Amino acid sequence: MPVALVTGASRGIGRAVALRLAAEGHDVAIGYAANADAAEAVAGEVRAAGRQAVVVGGDLADGGVAAAVAAGVEEALGPVDVLVSNAGIASAPTGILEIERDAWDRMLAVNLTAPFLLAQRVFGGMCERGFGRIVFVSSVAAYSGGLVGAHYAASKAGLHGLAHSLARQGASHGVTVNVVAPALVETDMLPTDAATRDALAASRAVGRLGTADEVADLVAAMVRNGYLSNQSIVLDGGTLPT
Repeated sequence: MPVALVTGASRGIGRAVALRLAAEGHDVAIGYAANADAAEAVAGEVRAAGRQAVVVGGDLADGGVAAAVAAGVEEALGPVDVLVSNAGIASAPTGILEIERDAWDRMLAVNLTAPFLLAQRVFGGMCERGFGRIVFVSSVAAYSGGLVGAHYAASKAGLHGLAHSLARQGASHGVTVNVVAPALVETDMLPTDAATRDALAASRAVGRLGTADEVADLVAAMVRNGYLSNQSIVLDGGTLPT
């Protein structure tokens, strides 16, 4: 069975993607940063769906963790056929003049360097086997600048350039590479007060926030489709023209 590694899969979008891929026949590695119990709970749901699961944790800001995560998946489940690089960090909205260098470095390390290192680690094997799927979870901030700050927007925009390069290299080897760029998805990472959530929902053309399952639907379609590659798809309720 194909093996999928989903980072940031202990909650939110990552959890929804992991469960969707399990439902579609993948064995799944649940990547997490700190909450091992939540990751194990997701792994239990994957196993309940009849698929194998393993949890692999670590702080992706550490440059050595990506290789260790990939090695752990290979040891437990086999070579990675599908990489969904979803793990990321954000911050409170921050103006350019207030972004400290260490905050910039950590944002880029987790949101861009770690996806690069993970893709670099699994890409060669995918090409050798003649099959692979890589999906980077970006953000509408890559197009619009977003609300968080320049460090976040830059880290997410970098995923698009990375995907375009990898897609061209993998195209003749059965490896597709795509990006999904969601906006304002209903997860526990959004503000909790009702007024703020209502205002965010009203800012969408469809009049509501997106759901993690809707992102998972698109990711799963990217994984299924061997002719879709080198694409960045915005999932924002029809708000941003592309």
